[in-house]
Amino acid sequence: MQKINELQLAKELIRFPSITPVDAGAMKFLEKKLKKLGFKTKILEFKEKGFQPVKNLYARLGTKKPNFMFAGHVDIVPPGNIKNWTINPFRPSVKKGYLIGRGANDMKGSIAAFVSALSLFLSKNKKFNGSVSLLITGDEEGDAVNGTKKVVEYLKKKKEKINFCLVGEPTNPNKLGEMIKIGRRGSLTGNLAVFGLQGHVAYPQRAINPSTIIIKILKELKDIKFDNGTKNFQPTNLEVTKININNTADNIIPATAEATFNIRFNNKHSSTSIKKKLNKIFIKINNNNKSKFKINYRVSGEAFLTKPNKTTFMIQNIIKKVTGIKPKLSTTGGTSDLRFIRKISPGLEFGLVGKTMHKIDEAVSLKDLKNLTKIYTIILQNYFK
Repeated sequence: MQKINELQLAKELIRFPSITPVDAGAMKFLEKKLKKLGFKTKILEFKEKGFQPVKNLYARLGTKKPNFMFAGHVDIVPPGNIKNWTINPFRPSVKKGYLIGRGANDMKGSIAAFVSALSLFLSKNKKFNGSVSLLITGDEEGDAVNGTKKVVEYLKKKKEKINFCLVGEPTNPNKLGEMIKIGRRGSLTGNLAVFGLQGHVAYPQRAINPSTIIIKILKELKDIKFDNGTKNFQPTNLEVTKININNTADNIIPATAEATFNIRFNNKHSSTSIKKKLNKIFIKINNNNKSKFKINYRVSGEAFLTKPNKTTFMIQNIIKKVTGIKPKLSTTGGTSDLRFIRKISPGLEFGLVGKTMHKIDEAVSLKDLKNLTKIYTIILQNYFK
């Protein structure tokens, strides 16, 4: 069995400019590597109207239970102005013990570590009691419509059983070993438009000013105390992200005012319960002011929590042995593709240090990359004992 070096594979993956939703050949390349390890693979391309088509990869080795799955993404965010980088972001380079390149920690480095760990595990365990699978998407950084969400639907139709999933997102804030994610807050975005009555500023009695009304609404939204948080989650929080009044004149009361807000909510709520709460405020204030409104919601994901089980604690202990740090079980941060996978499998997230993700000169410590490979290898060994 050919052993795969994690640094070499990370470099090879970074060379693909796989900016969402274009995979730039990364999926085929990874499929070839996995086939050499004995995996049965399938590239799944999904095309939903109104969204860019996306290629995904599902690979499985073995037919027995349990099926341990690793999930990740080869898509990356744009590099920004390449002139600001110390290197070409798609020509990875090692400097002072760090591998620099777009996707180094989010999350091509983690994929490389897992594939390397697999090659090490399989070289010593040609026959093991179970199966290993990989779900690799090209749509984690984008709309998340034709990616993991669709693969999960495909696996459900195929009655493919996943017993546990490890997502390789960069979960550690500063040091490898600090944090495991066992859940995530939900995310709801609202686009609100308030329609008043345009008029002259000198005759406000003849107009209905939507800007005044939207300010009242946003003030009431910000004053909502949704909850105090829970044992596992931060308090639910609302932030106003945009306010727009498209008025070209200074002596006209505008006809329309718009605002956008985002709510990160814990598992005390659902997107449905939050919408009901907000809609009552919109109706009340607009009725009081004889104005009309329109609200559009977009839900990126519901809040979820994977109750820690023996696999969670096994992984936590392995991380502590390798890094010397006992990782905190956390639900902080944004959303991840585990929000889709949780519908078919329990799981957690653990990967590299996310300090430089999405930044200029994104980098991963070579020591961390090696230690992550070691952690993933021991996880596989212990899971299939």
